[in-house]
Amino acid sequence: MAAGVEQGRITTDIPARMDRLPWARWHWIVVIGLGTVWILDGLEVTIVGSLSEALKSEETGLGLTSTDIGMAGAVYVAGACIGALFFGQLTDRFGRKKLFLLTLGVYLFGTVLTAFSMNPLFYFVCRFITGAGIGGEYAAINSAIDELIPAKYRGRIDIAINGSFWVGAAFGAMLTVPLLDPDVVANQELGWRGAFALGAVLAIGILIVRRNVPESPRWLFIHGREDEAEKIVRGIEGTVEQETGKSLPTVSETLTIRQRKTIPLTTIARTVFTLYPKRTVLCLALFIGQAFLYNAFFFTYGDSLSTFLDVEQTGWYIAAFAASNFAGALLLGSLFDTVGRVKMIAGTYIISGVLLAVAGFLLGNLSAVELTIFGMVIFFFASAGASAAYLTASEVFPMETRALCIAFFYAIGTAAGGISGPLYFGGLIDRATESGDIAGIAPGYFVGAALMIAGGIVAIFLGVHAEQQTLENIARPLTAEDDDTPASGSDRSTPAPA
Repeated sequence: MAAGVEQGRITTDIPARMDRLPWARWHWIVVIGLGTVWILDGLEVTIVGSLSEALKSEETGLGLTSTDIGMAGAVYVAGACIGALFFGQLTDRFGRKKLFLLTLGVYLFGTVLTAFSMNPLFYFVCRFITGAGIGGEYAAINSAIDELIPAKYRGRIDIAINGSFWVGAAFGAMLTVPLLDPDVVANQELGWRGAFALGAVLAIGILIVRRNVPESPRWLFIHGREDEAEKIVRGIEGTVEQETGKSLPTVSETLTIRQRKTIPLTTIARTVFTLYPKRTVLCLALFIGQAFLYNAFFFTYGDSLSTFLDVEQTGWYIAAFAASNFAGALLLGSLFDTVGRVKMIAGTYIISGVLLAVAGFLLGNLSAVELTIFGMVIFFFASAGASAAYLTASEVFPMETRALCIAFFYAIGTAAGGISGPLYFGGLIDRATESGDIAGIAPGYFVGAALMIAGGIVAIFLGVHAEQQTLENIARPLTAEDDDTPASGSDRSTPAPA
């Protein structure tokens, strides 16, 4: 069948049935099977930062410079951007489950290869492959989670899951402490290689759990597989009733759609840029701000501590920093469902931006402990805001475009902030090293602060009040039956495109 050709029309109550489910043990399976991927991302990023000194050694490392460390971060992010775009469109076309299994396999392959790096070039190639797998995961996983989690809990769960990046970051930081201690591991080359290999062990465990997570029923019924969708939803309902001991209420809300095998990219592009231009600007502002802030600061944080503040074991500092980040996502997440998306996104972005600017002015007078405490306070707020960027891209565009929209904004925002950030900071560190003054990297702090504050201001004017709303009400599916009313949640008073 040709792409985009209509297969039939059905009226379904599956979205309403999924959103009326109470929280049950089954939802934890989804969270563990899908959400733990951010632990892997945090592990990867932290290991690179914590191992910076070990990787610089000519004898036991790879002879990397500070600029090379920044380049490795940029290559990893470049791989993530390309992987997100490539796997994102495949996720919308072939389904969530096939892709979240495939992308985890790509990550597994890349991180195993990294442990066997022989020279800087081989290391950069491995980082690119690993990043491509992680980028694909962002698109496949965020879309699947939002389509499986009830509307009442979607905000807090999505933010907490994205915030679990910092569980991996803390684990990675603590892991490198013994592995880089010559009294524990005499062969330092074995230590840094083992750190990368352990990421593969965790990935295998996640892969086993993930096999039990079903395909998104929302994706199935739109793509002409309503019988499979119905079977999965009935199974979920039976499991939830058994786990909670309560009967589920009936629903009356339905949705009529025109099923299609695939949705043409031209339709997707028209949706993003013409039907939802304000949401497009919003997502770009949020992603660029958080990507520059995190990739610039965190990719080079360990290098800054060891280069300017004479810290030999950066793992303890990074672990404390990571704990604050996860605490922010966990403790503030529920407010995005109650206080509201717009207020919380604007508040977390602006507060963290202002505090980062203050840290930049004080940078030359801060000790390693004081800089870490500053970072803990700043990123307590920033982590919740950054996680909300992924939540926003995932829920404010139609279902058929969800994975690709996540991939698009992640790639564009991260390319602007995540590739330039590590390169810019790496160069600042090299120049500041010559003068021996850490204040030389302050301009990077000011750029990050300005971008975060700008993102918060954009959220005030263009933010979407999506809290506790079903996804189909926030943005009508492209395949929804036309009527005489405007598309729900669209930027303009026009019906959703076919």
